Amino acid sequence: MDTRYTEEKQYLAAKKRLKEIKGFYAHLFVNVLSIIIIVAVNLIFSPYYHWFWFAVAGICIATFIHWMLVFGKEIFGFGKDWEDKKIKEYLEKKK
Repeated sequence: MDTRYTEEKQYLAAKKRLKEIKGFYAHLFVNVLSIIIIVAVNLIFSPYYHWFWFAVAGICIATFIHWMLVFGKEIFGFGKDWEDKKIKEYLEKKK
């Protein structure tokens, strides 16, 4: 019974993780298309003033934040292993 619960919990965690990754890549795709459209509109209608840099900077910052939320935890050491270790430390302190 306990192993089935653990396997189901792991399956749900993996499914949630894949949903996060899929969401990031969808966001990235939409942002790339948006940047292409914004640059094209800027260069067609006002080629002497490149205002698209402001929009591109904002889009890139938002994409970077989303990337950090999805992938940054593992890169900077705050992944699942870190969480498990901290939970064990906390529970041992409580004893």
